[in-house]
Amino acid sequence: MELCTTYSNRGSFIFPAPTATKYLTSSSVFQKYNHLPCGKTTHLCFSSSSSLPSSSSISAPQPQQGFGNARALTTVGRRQGNSSSSLEAPEAVKHHIGSISQTEGLRFAVVVARFNEIVTRPLLEGAIGTFRRYSVSEEDVDVVWVPGVFEICLTAERLGRSGNYNAVVCIGAVVRGDTSHYDAVANSAASGVMSAGLNSGVPCIFGVLTCDDMNQALDRSGGKVGNKGAEAALTAIEMATLFEHQLK
Repeated sequence: MELCTTYSNRGSFIFPAPTATKYLTSSSVFQKYNHLPCGKTTHLCFSSSSSLPSSSSISAPQPQQGFGNARALTTVGRRQGNSSSSLEAPEAVKHHIGSISQTEGLRFAVVVARFNEIVTRPLLEGAIGTFRRYSVSEEDVDVVWVPGVFEICLTAERLGRSGNYNAVVCIGAVVRGDTSHYDAVANSAASGVMSAGLNSGVPCIFGVLTCDDMNQALDRSGGKVGNKGAEAALTAIEMATLFEHQLK
């Protein structure tokens, strides 16, 4: 069985050993890889039945001034009967994820475009219903109406910067027409909502429909495809709890 050992001065090593792993240190290997250039990685392959590579058999990169010493580890995978040995395992990876239940004390703003209100009002109702379903008090939700989708972005950034809200939901509907107006508004809305979140540091959730016709918009505002306003509110809850409880 062939095993591979990785040497790198970044201090991160990956040893693909299919059996039990045993970590050893080799002074000869360390001496030959004492000056690895930053970012370089060298792989050595040898048989599990062979001995560790000697310093004379290793062709090391030339030393480069200004780089620190590399750390070398030699990994040998072996299994003898039922016994196996290993050094301490790496620390467990921490996973951070937002919650949809820790909503107490969180406040939300919803920015809604009046244009295409036949679509945006059902989207708003879906968002409010989701907040209510996940125990967000109605007193903790503020709704701000703006003329159209183009005005959503600046308003969302102002609300985010106010420090009064944990997340801002942006709701609107752009339906393709006979001119290129659709492309300009749809693209500006997407980049504007993203910029509002980046500039304010508060999650600004994109709940703007960009559809080819009115039937597509109605299908996505409580019709057969669901309610994208409700989905945007759920995303806002998860992001708000992530920022408040995990990344604060």
